[in-house]
Amino acid sequence: MSSDLGWVPPGVDTAVPSPARVYDYWLGGGHNFAPDRVLAEKILQIMPGVRDAARLNRSFLRRAALFMLEQGVRQFLDIGSGIPTVGNLHDIVQAESPDCRVVYVDKDPVAVAHSELILAGNGNTAVLQADLRDLDAILDAGPTRELIDFDQPVGLFMLLLLHFVPDEWDPVSIVGSYRDRLVPGSFLALSHVAAEARPEGMDEAVHTYNAKSSQNQAYPRSHGEVAAFFGGFDLVEPGLVGCPSWRPDGDGDFSASPEINVVPYAGVAVKP
Repeated sequence: MSSDLGWVPPGVDTAVPSPARVYDYWLGGGHNFAPDRVLAEKILQIMPGVRDAARLNRSFLRRAALFMLEQGVRQFLDIGSGIPTVGNLHDIVQAESPDCRVVYVDKDPVAVAHSELILAGNGNTAVLQADLRDLDAILDAGPTRELIDFDQPVGLFMLLLLHFVPDEWDPVSIVGSYRDRLVPGSFLALSHVAAEARPEGMDEAVHTYNAKSSQNQAYPRSHGEVAAFFGGFDLVEPGLVGCPSWRPDGDGDFSASPEINVVPYAGVAVKP
């Protein structure tokens, strides 16, 4: 995709790779620029399984969303939603229950611009450009208030997001601030790159990514560190596990490479 297209939002530095656009490329999307593709391909050469890991995370999104629907949740907030691609959250939940409402949030202006195009005419969805830390701006925004009733349970998604949040931002506290604004019966779905995962090339891939994307450093975390994000929530079975091991529908939810199956941790928890 050319960086001189008229739709590119003002102020976007297309020379700097973006996590949302690199992820879009790995999923087969077309909303990315040459520097995103160069970095994505370089990481694929180092760690060929990374594209499979992205697919596993997308499959987890579907299973977690359907689980929340089964629990009666009809409104969803997706923080760090990324660039729209096949199997968006609103596609999943509104196919089952058209009255479901979804608010997407991302700080990447390209992700937001494409979300606005895709969501045009869908009155039960909205997209906001905001940073994860802008909690009040997100939860009190007009579109959020129009679609989400915070007196009712909410399904909160933070997928492959928090490993871009440094410890000095106190990400556990950030997640806790969202939790405190949700009523009992609300759910949190979260996935995060696992520090313990050691597929071939992972350490070099993280180093390469961090060297090329100075604005968005990656911080893999241990199982215990990721579990801490669920403080104040009760993890539902099977707990915090390798992404495809969370209530799989079949063998297709797993990678053929066993070491890739534990690259992202994933879990869903309910606020008691």
